Amino acid sequence: MKILKTAVVAGAALLMATSAANAQIRIATAGPMTGQYASFGEQMRRGAEMAVKDIYAAGGVLGKQLILEIGDDACDPKQAVAVANSMAAKGVVFMAGHFCSGSSIPASDVYAEEGILQISPASTNPKLTERNLPNVFRVCGRDDQQGLVAGTFLKEKFGGKNIAIIHDKTSYGKGLADETKKTLNSLGKSEKMYEAFTAGEKDYSALVSKLKQNAVDVLYVGGYHTEAGLIVRQMRQQGMKTVLISGDALVTDEYWSITGPAGEGTLMTFSPDPAKEAANAKLVAAFKATGYTPEGYTLYTYGAIQAWVQAVTTAGSVETPKVMKALKKGEYQTVLGKIGFDAKGDVSAPGYVFYEWSKGGYDYYK
Repeated sequence: MKILKTAVVAGAALLMATSAANAQIRIATAGPMTGQYASFGEQMRRGAEMAVKDIYAAGGVLGKQLILEIGDDACDPKQAVAVANSMAAKGVVFMAGHFCSGSSIPASDVYAEEGILQISPASTNPKLTERNLPNVFRVCGRDDQQGLVAGTFLKEKFGGKNIAIIHDKTSYGKGLADETKKTLNSLGKSEKMYEAFTAGEKDYSALVSKLKQNAVDVLYVGGYHTEAGLIVRQMRQQGMKTVLISGDALVTDEYWSITGPAGEGTLMTFSPDPAKEAANAKLVAAFKATGYTPEGYTLYTYGAIQAWVQAVTTAGSVETPKVMKALKKGEYQTVLGKIGFDAKGDVSAPGYVFYEWSKGGYDYYK
């Protein structure tokens, strides 16, 4: 009798565990949670955690609780693939990631094979959505859009100046630099220099000396805030007043932590900042109440999860084929505004605008 009771209890426990698992939906975010770009990983983690918390408070998804997995790819392609395989093994049905294009692109092949829907909040390289993978989306813009805005701006504002374009050899940095160069050249303006540099170094004095020798007035950097910050600081140390211009990888307060006053006047492109929208004031306040100010891609990650949840509700299922069909057919109200997606998975949202760094923060360029 004792053995029978034990078996019954064990069976009941297994049934309860199975029922609990069936009442949960696993989703994930992944990005550089460690390493030199970890500030962006924190943006994504914070945005995802707040989104899951708010969705739980609103009753969950299809009556089920969301469980959030966090993946650290350190912006390394091989590590990103390992993260993607790990998420598949955990039964994740949706990935709000990755950050770096060099991570999102190889990881997306795994998600396509495993039937996991992916919405990147931040990967801008056109290749991500140009490979006809129906499960891949993004809520940010593309480098060809960002490069068009940057190249046009360079021609209009600095057409009579010496312009240099450099990049860090990454999918993101080189892609952005090349698109900016293509637009600038198409408008009849040639750059004085076009060079690559190595990310992760601390001393860029040789590069800066070359910029100085070529009397470069404006430097466009295709790359991340860490290197851009060091380069502008070292330009100022050599007495250069060159204007530094870059892309959306400068949308972190860490940039100013690196540059200090040397970053004054830095210009960058980024999509319209949802944290500055009045409609999101309550959400921004909720973040600040936790001791964190949402910047950069925090709300883009939040919005990616919102879009997926609303598409799941429309589809009545978390099955990827049904959800991606809903995403491509409908429009959804998010912290990013009302958004939809085209056949490639690119978002139908406002394009890029310019921001200026001043006194420790960035705001719209006037």
